[in-house]
Amino acid sequence: MPEALTAVFAALGDDTRWSILEALGEGDASASALAGRLPVTRQAIAKHLAVLQEVGLVEPVRVGREVRFRVVGAQLEATARRLDAIGVQWDRRLAAIKQIAESL
Repeated sequence: MPEALTAVFAALGDDTRWSILEALGEGDASASALAGRLPVTRQAIAKHLAVLQEVGLVEPVRVGREVRFRVVGAQLEATARRLDAIGVQWDRRLAAIKQIAESL
């Protein structure tokens, strides 16, 4: 699981890929359509989509002769759950530290 999260965060660490993911959050789109919306070439968009697809954040969907991409919500939700679990652990630790400090 940590290796998968590392790959997801590495993919999301790129501003262009983040922008692509945000754009796809508004609806499925082809690489050409995304290139029309973002200041990146279609070829660069295709490479970024391949990275996002490799980590399971997007998937291709054939619509006639066109290939559109859509966000895979399950992967984003799993990542968010893992981050939330880490946050809960930190909250517990900080509460314990606070309790110790206040008891001194």
